[in-house]
Amino acid sequence: MAARSHTVEPSRLAFGVWCHDTDKHLGEGDIRASYSADRIGMGQPIRKPFRYSDELWVCVGTGLAGAEAYRLVHPSLYSGTPHSYHDRCRDGDRARGDRAGFYDGIVVRHSGRELVMAGPPVTFVAGEESQLSLF
Repeated sequence: MAARSHTVEPSRLAFGVWCHDTDKHLGEGDIRASYSADRIGMGQPIRKPFRYSDELWVCVGTGLAGAEAYRLVHPSLYSGTPHSYHDRCRDGDRARGDRAGFYDGIVVRHSGRELVMAGPPVTFVAGEESQLSLF
């Protein structure tokens, strides 16, 4: 199955510049700033998710070509069986080959609440966002 992609304003994928005074990346785009694969693997709360099409998303991979992300849903809206990252890794080869993506169904925490990562992943790429025609 081919990965889906969405085009977003380049500023949303900007790397930013590390500022030692504030301990933050200045000018970093909201998609790139949501990167949380390191935190998910350690069982820590994810970084601030980003919004796209009125849904919450979290980034799990970045590169020059764009950023890979999963949609976040309330556990009651997830159609499968939610599980922890640890449980998902028990059979890593099978999980990595899952058509819905490795992170599909993983429970994460943000702002004191649990959310489920819903696959398949989407790749966000820089470019001109297409606008719906009014006519």
